[in-house]
Amino acid sequence: MKGKISSRASAVTPFIVMDVLEKAKEMEKMGEDIIHLEIGEPDFDTPEPIKEAAAKAMGEGHTHYTHSQGLLELREEICRYYHENYDVGITPDRVVITSGTSPAMLLVFSALLNSGDEVLLSNPHYSCYPNFIKYSGGIPIPFHVKEENNYLYPVDKIKESINSRTAALVVNSPSNPTGAVLPRENLEALSMLDIPIISDEIYHGLTYGEKAHSILEFDDHAIVVNGFSKLYAMTGWRLGYAIVPKELMRAIRNMQQNLFICANSFVQHAAIAALKYCSKHVEKMRQEYDTRRKFILKNIKDTGLEIEGEPTGAFYVFANAGKFSDDSYKLAFDILDKAKVALTPGIDFGSRGEGYLRISYANSLENIGEGMRRLGRYFKNK
Repeated sequence: MKGKISSRASAVTPFIVMDVLEKAKEMEKMGEDIIHLEIGEPDFDTPEPIKEAAAKAMGEGHTHYTHSQGLLELREEICRYYHENYDVGITPDRVVITSGTSPAMLLVFSALLNSGDEVLLSNPHYSCYPNFIKYSGGIPIPFHVKEENNYLYPVDKIKESINSRTAALVVNSPSNPTGAVLPRENLEALSMLDIPIISDEIYHGLTYGEKAHSILEFDDHAIVVNGFSKLYAMTGWRLGYAIVPKELMRAIRNMQQNLFICANSFVQHAAIAALKYCSKHVEKMRQEYDTRRKFILKNIKDTGLEIEGEPTGAFYVFANAGKFSDDSYKLAFDILDKAKVALTPGIDFGSRGEGYLRISYANSLENIGEGMRRLGRYFKNK
């Protein structure tokens, strides 16, 4: 080709879990029976009220552009949801609806970062954070969180890392990949730091003990990224949102208008139904996730893998496989090849994820049980 690939595009690293998924799909086409414990996608169907609302919206002709920030009614429902669940008062002019949480993160990082600005984030962390930060001109600065400390954010260490180039701190609770939920005291201490906080709250509502706290309970000027994919089993619908300080919205609207125009209109109508009518559906899914979580925690030692703490959020178990291999990438693909179980290598989540494997329990109890048995046989022969 005549052109060349840009350095910005070349710097984007693979999302390794997708490499695992794609290899697993290729094996299935060859007739292999694969147990999928790699992907962070609910196995439940989208609740009926959501699908009905989308069909109704399309039938009524809601297939055109909306306001660049999204439908006012949806933004009002998000404000109501945050008031009811976290007792915080936000207004619709602080909410922008996006085509998934990934565009929301791109807009937020692009609005905050100049070239060379630093963003603090935990290690391990969600795989895509560093790529969003670097694509927006920033530099990811990781700090270690430890399994033996329940993955608490080390406030003193974070404070020592803050300098004139620090533009933001990313918080993710409940966490992908660890399933850890940060307690009130930890979030409150983080909110006292003199830097903007971006809180990824996509797994809120999926907790199995104390509920997750929103950063907005402690810092009204914090930024929240959230969406409908995980809690409402709407991954393919691609709908998310950001809650931002008023002074940031004009810049975000300008980028939204130019880059995305607006989120899909009929999907926004479906999201209104999700917030209004699907609490019972969500609770049923949450209870089933909890049953699966408890099953894995009860049986994980029989596989040879180890967990020091108990994950209480999201739908992941971050299991220590260090005694078997110091190369989680190679190990995960060997497990896929020999045991026919798809897992995500810990290195996908940063250097502190090396030696771990992420197990997703967004699959049926039957499949999880079979996956545990296969892993047990595999590690017994290691």
